[in-house]
Amino acid sequence: MRRAILAAIAGSALLTGAACDSDAKADPEAAAPTRTAATAAPSASAAPDYSTSTKLVCDKLQTLYSIELRSFGTAMGKMVTYKENKRTADAEKAETSAAGQLKAAATKIRKETATAQDPDFQAAGKVSASKLESSATDRRYFDRVKSLTDLNKTVQAQFNEWLTPVAGYCG
Repeated sequence: MRRAILAAIAGSALLTGAACDSDAKADPEAAAPTRTAATAAPSASAAPDYSTSTKLVCDKLQTLYSIELRSFGTAMGKMVTYKENKRTADAEKAETSAAGQLKAAATKIRKETATAQDPDFQAAGKVSASKLESSATDRRYFDRVKSLTDLNKTVQAQFNEWLTPVAGYCG
């Protein structure tokens, strides 16, 4: 339903923009388009049903939560513990492990959503994967987390940022 509303809004915005084009020249031949098979009658076909494909992809992504993101959480917990105990080398190893889990999650999301029939779901997968890869590479999130309190305060919002594009299809 949400997509239908967005499509209606986008369609009306496009129509409004086209109707208000002040540079348009009045061309009597352009005003009377010819009827073709495409314009002769409204289409009776409904939008494609991607629900079965979407469910299959979402089912495959469920392991993401139990494997890659759980491993990410474990590595982050170790990283924080090492930071708090001033064990810098171990903290860096744990951070590298956590970044690896983010990359693994991104790879899984990209791979699984690429098999979806819904092109919007495929695009959402690319967005989520890119966000995860970016965080794994730039490491700013890791730098902000210095204690378990920091981790607990930020992890949910960070997961939402990374996964919201895909979660909208797997909710």
